[in-house]
Amino acid sequence: MVVLALIVVNSLVLLYQESLPPHAQMALLYSWAAVPAKILQGARVGPAGGHAAWLTIFTSMFMHGGLAHLGGNMLYLWIFGNNVEDLLGHVRFLLFYLLCGVLAMGAQILISPGSQVPTLGASGAIAGVLGAYLVRYPRARVYTLLLVFPFIRVVRLPALWLLGFWFIFQLLAGGVALGVQQGGGVAYFAHIGGFVAGMLLIKVCQRRRGPRCYHDEA
Repeated sequence: MVVLALIVVNSLVLLYQESLPPHAQMALLYSWAAVPAKILQGARVGPAGGHAAWLTIFTSMFMHGGLAHLGGNMLYLWIFGNNVEDLLGHVRFLLFYLLCGVLAMGAQILISPGSQVPTLGASGAIAGVLGAYLVRYPRARVYTLLLVFPFIRVVRLPALWLLGFWFIFQLLAGGVALGVQQGGGVAYFAHIGGFVAGMLLIKVCQRRRGPRCYHDEA
């Protein structure tokens, strides 16, 4: 199962990151996370200019900024990824995932071409999975934690509502972020780019004859 393998790999990478002393973590970040300006400049990064910056478009997908960052991303991948993997098959799903991640980073670079801030995380690729899920399973009901202070309830919402709200939030937050000078934060346009890429690519990547039955719930 590709989804499970991705979760394991991402978790192992974070464990390695956290095992390093602070200065080594920072060196790893600037060597393997994606820096838009360096990618566009065709620069080489890493110790003694060890590798081309464009390679970080791929490596940054497997790096995270901490346990909460990893946990949130992997939860979304687990909930929504299994059905999309069943739909595409293992190899196509992996290629779809990586391509969505590349296009997500492309969107972020387009918005902030001069940024020197490292970008990392699987959320762009996972956003592509969410976009594909919305296209293929809009009526599927997904268990969701609803926080209405002081009550916490678990409810089942249609994917169209849940993912539609998520995408609208990314658009609004991304619009606000455009007008704010900041040294870091959430790469909203990577989420937007990945989501749109997933919606479009799922129709191209889907097998002609997919499985006849799908789960009603993620």
